[in-house]
Amino acid sequence: MPINQSDRPRGHSVLDPCLLGRPVHLLPGFAARLAEAIGGEMASPAGRRYWGAYRLEQLAFERAPEAPALRWLGVAGPFGVAAVAFERTLLLGLLEGRYARRQPGVPAAVQQSPILERVTATEERLAAALAQQLASLLDGRVAEGLARLDGAAQRPVLAKAGAVATPAIVPASAPGKTGWVIRAVLRAQYGRRADDEIGEPAGAALEGQIWISLDHALMACILQGLKAERGAVRAAGGARMTREPLASRLEVKLEGRLVSKEVTLAALFGLQVGDVIPVAVGRADVLLDDSRLFTASVAEHKGKLCLTSFEDAE
Repeated sequence: MPINQSDRPRGHSVLDPCLLGRPVHLLPGFAARLAEAIGGEMASPAGRRYWGAYRLEQLAFERAPEAPALRWLGVAGPFGVAAVAFERTLLLGLLEGRYARRQPGVPAAVQQSPILERVTATEERLAAALAQQLASLLDGRVAEGLARLDGAAQRPVLAKAGAVATPAIVPASAPGKTGWVIRAVLRAQYGRRADDEIGEPAGAALEGQIWISLDHALMACILQGLKAERGAVRAAGGARMTREPLASRLEVKLEGRLVSKEVTLAALFGLQVGDVIPVAVGRADVLLDDSRLFTASVAEHKGKLCLTSFEDAE
């Protein structure tokens, strides 16, 4: 699976060999569409009631977090189960913004550690509501992908989708190391604006994270929907290939080195305008990206130097 960890160099992506042949390279596009949907929901008037001044900053498929303290809420939707986990500081920041739980006049520095604070029923209800909201947005993007498929491939899944009206909370456990997880990073924008319903109290966490774990059924539906995009790319590529073969469309740049001569450093610094360096032109080297591919003879044709009689360079 593609790995995109913010704390590691982004030189390359790591692939699971078991997933070769599946359109995992299109998952960043799916993540971008999901991020757009979640960001729009957070910025809406109804979304600000729950999300306050937090805004989505990053969303990507990554490895499952190694954090045993996370509490996972399973949400059963039409395509599978999505388990959602919130960083505790994020939930507490949302509660502070919604209910102003911090005592007046008490600075943030002396507040109790989030780990030591008791989990209240209000916090649990907020986490469940947000988990259902995120799962609904995820199911919507999955349904859009499946809608692009031909009718025969999508009918069984769409029939199953109609059986469940709203996502339901179900027991869930932490995903394994090889599980599919979407990580979202939220950042707080402090201050109350005229168009904001709720501002974020100063001293709350600047950033918070959310993880969405996908079971095999849900991930299979996502990959199935991405097949339509892969098919469109292949169809466009096939249409181009029917017009022109690959060998005719592929362009490379060849360079011809006609002559080279070694001189001493003293002779090089002693050159003056008008000096002549005697050379003998033999076979020229033909280079591709500084790699010597051929040798060729130098000939004159209509006042121009040309290369002919190509031979493979050993």
